[in-house]
Amino acid sequence: MNTAKTRAVREKRTIPLSVLWDPITADSFDPVVEPGRFLPADTPRWPGHWTSLPTGWGAAPEERLLSGEVRSLINAAIDSLPPSQREVVTLRDSEGWTTEEVCNILQITETNQRVLLHRGRSRVRRALEQYLTGT
Repeated sequence: MNTAKTRAVREKRTIPLSVLWDPITADSFDPVVEPGRFLPADTPRWPGHWTSLPTGWGAAPEERLLSGEVRSLINAAIDSLPPSQREVVTLRDSEGWTTEEVCNILQITETNQRVLLHRGRSRVRRALEQYLTGT
């Protein structure tokens, strides 16, 4: 009887994940980046790394104008991220904060910060690639 009461008290303090997860506003469980964009695990050098880098742009006047457009596109892509990803990407990439500083200010674990940063960067990268390749 005491064991059951103790367990009931302990479980009363927890909240099931299904209560917190809202399928409308939550990120889907689909991969953020297509798996084909990474090198296979059996690749002798750099397994699991990106297969290609984003297309670069130079210093010609037209390219400088394009870089201003790209900067605007990147800012718009960051603004369209879910709030948690936007906060982490902004603090890490725009403000230059360290992992430890971001975790402390947002009260999240290092693992969660790394996941949010990866997903946010992946979405920004996808928007940038779509713009640069015209797809």
